[in-house]
Amino acid sequence: MNNAKRIEILKRLRDHNPHPKTELHYSSPFELLVAVTLSAQATDVSVNKATAKLFPVANTPQAIVNLGVEGLKHFIKTIGLYNNKAINVVALSQKLLDEYQGQVPEDREALESLPGVGRKTANVVLNTAFGWPTIAVDTHIFRVSNRTNFAPGKNVQQVEDKLLKVVPAEFKVDVHHWLILHGRYTCIARKPRCGSCIIEDLCEFKEKVYPE
Repeated sequence: MNNAKRIEILKRLRDHNPHPKTELHYSSPFELLVAVTLSAQATDVSVNKATAKLFPVANTPQAIVNLGVEGLKHFIKTIGLYNNKAINVVALSQKLLDEYQGQVPEDREALESLPGVGRKTANVVLNTAFGWPTIAVDTHIFRVSNRTNFAPGKNVQQVEDKLLKVVPAEFKVDVHHWLILHGRYTCIARKPRCGSCIIEDLCEFKEKVYPE
């Protein structure tokens, strides 16, 4: 795909959704960090249901530590992998208290040092909480980038590197959310909704699907 086509795709996505936001509910960097950690291999809807009950009770590192692993499990048991996630969220909360004065650090290396926080989670927090031009490649972004030929790659790191290279600076902060939402609602996994896609004529997917 050439750069002119990529820019036109980005312009259309921007025109369609000028101020994209995560669908996770949060009101502080710490709440976002917890929500993203809980969202691994789970839907945003399931995480939001759990945090709607959790955050009014515990939405700071100290409150989570006070709740403890067993207490936290009570709130997140409807989310996949909740046992390990509870352990990680309590541990990362303790580390924030011990090393970062209870604040979420605006630093990739520091974020990735927290239990249960990998590059993807760090990218989401840096982008969404702090406005960094980072791109967290999840299953939706990976699929859209490869299917459309916008930024193909064999693994998430290759796709991330390609996106960072080909997306102009003016689009970088928002492209993460545009591609996720496009993959979640239009360019879905099994049967993409090509007939209602705003970038259908620019997409290089050869096996487009249309309603019968």
